[in-house]
Amino acid sequence: MEPHATPPPPPARPSSASAADPAQPAEIELPSNSVTAAPVGTPLRERWAPVVVDRPVTSFDPRPANRPPYLPDTIVDAWSTSHFTMRLASIRGYSHRYYGMPRQDDAVVAVHSSTGSLIFAVADGVSAAERAEVGAQLACRTAVDGMLAALDADPRGPDWTNLVESVARRLVELARPRHGPPDGDPARAEELFATTLVAGLARPTATGSMITLVQIGDSGAWLLDRGQYIGVLTQKSDPDSPIFSSAVSALPQLPTQIRPVDVPLAPGTVLLVGTDGFGDPLGDGSGLVGDLFREVLASPPPPLGLAHALDFSRETFDDDRTLLAVWPLS
Repeated sequence: MEPHATPPPPPARPSSASAADPAQPAEIELPSNSVTAAPVGTPLRERWAPVVVDRPVTSFDPRPANRPPYLPDTIVDAWSTSHFTMRLASIRGYSHRYYGMPRQDDAVVAVHSSTGSLIFAVADGVSAAERAEVGAQLACRTAVDGMLAALDADPRGPDWTNLVESVARRLVELARPRHGPPDGDPARAEELFATTLVAGLARPTATGSMITLVQIGDSGAWLLDRGQYIGVLTQKSDPDSPIFSSAVSALPQLPTQIRPVDVPLAPGTVLLVGTDGFGDPLGDGSGLVGDLFREVLASPPPPLGLAHALDFSRETFDDDRTLLAVWPLS
């Protein structure tokens, strides 16, 4: 998420980059390709080149992000239960790759065994926060742990206000110095760990699957239904949205009211939950990025297929990207 201070995007072509200059990422040439599978005999380099959407980002060799917690550039997860099929990818954006910064998005998905519910959390650390990546990780893990514990206690699910408040408290606790005030310092926690969060669960019922979601900040969720992207949560593109301005609220700040959203997940419909690195280029879904993911998500792609598509190259769109996709099986 880039609501406050954003590092400048990679230059159109870093003129001083070369393999001999360790101060700059080495420039490399990557051929464009389509999202469809490459024919047998296509060189591997071309098969795995980023999908180019319109005008590509300048190609370069990414820098490592050498600081704890040593996050990988890309994470991929993919599995199915008797009720749902899930695909997840989170990738470091081109800007963070170029400047050697860590991926500030995170996501966690789990299953509650006794109810069959799929539990998830997606977070986007605020770029202005000193350790945004740590805030995103902590928010996702705290939210998922809280939802699992709540379902253990009551199959009807969590108290969503308590859940979000517990995530905010953990961020404040982590920011508290050893000899600091017992209640912590929310302002300092925001400086260190500010993050968005979308948390929720997909619950199988006798009449179909039901989704419940809560949203803090500008990460979003959509239903992909017969080729149409339907916004489930507040969208940045909505002029009446409270997250329309660049001053995005984020944890540990809390809204005056937590309002969970319930929506059915019908067969043939895909639930998408993503950070604004995906949502911004998607827009209303009528453009080239929408076309790309209509094709990719028509059925569950291979585990690496979603990550490959999500790593598309399009000029000016260089933020971290995270996308969770969930297909109901009945």
